[in-house]
Amino acid sequence: MQIATGNNMLNFGYWVDHAVDPQTAQNKLCELIGKISDLNVARTVLDIGSGFSAPAFYWKSQYKDINITCINTNFQQLLLATKLSGSIITSQKDNSTFLPNNDMMFVNATSTSLPLADNSVDRIIALESAQHFKPFDQFIRESKRVLRKEGLFVIAIPVIKTPIKSSLFIKLGILSLTWASEHYNLDHIKSAIITEGFNINEIHLIGNHVYNPLADYYMKNRKYLKEKILKKYSSYLENILNKSLLKMKKVSQKGIIDYAIIKCTSK
Repeated sequence: MQIATGNNMLNFGYWVDHAVDPQTAQNKLCELIGKISDLNVARTVLDIGSGFSAPAFYWKSQYKDINITCINTNFQQLLLATKLSGSIITSQKDNSTFLPNNDMMFVNATSTSLPLADNSVDRIIALESAQHFKPFDQFIRESKRVLRKEGLFVIAIPVIKTPIKSSLFIKLGILSLTWASEHYNLDHIKSAIITEGFNINEIHLIGNHVYNPLADYYMKNRKYLKEKILKKYSSYLENILNKSLLKMKKVSQKGIIDYAIIKCTSK
């Protein structure tokens, strides 16, 4: 369950500093990730699971000196991104050459088999995408391989905080079906990161500024948003979305789910 806005962002957003709509909140999440990733002193950035590459475009607008490579398995999303940037796409399945424009490149590849050389980038970011990657430890291993020793590895990811896996379906309710992710447990994520050779420098848990205000925004503006949704989808799907957001707020308030930003360096 992701929220798309007019600027092709696909994340829940960071609802602080008077963010009153998804687009503003999503930009604030990108801003936060940029600061945590120290992009002001970065040069080569790998955005894994880049979606429509809206975060990458945002970071490029804020940090002029960085070169960004966007990795995505969704070819159509990458194709749109290349049209917006004027770049040529390359695929893991052929021998195409990178033809970057404005220091951005777009690669159709998976998170667990990155077509990059060892020690080739100094920042790796997975912004609300790693919850879909599996096997998760292989994604971490590949990231460790291509990251320079002095580099930073930053993940922003919705997480499960309950250790009771057997009752997770009951606790999540409708979210167990509509929240499209692997439902990774925070302890599992931390263990995989450490096992694969990273040190965890910082963990920011920002769920209170993600799920609750997003649900509140939808409830407050439901009439208007419902009219837009019904132009393309059925009332049944809108009702499912509404119930999912209400459940998301409830399980967030109970501490069952959270939203983690994890900053790591190589051991």
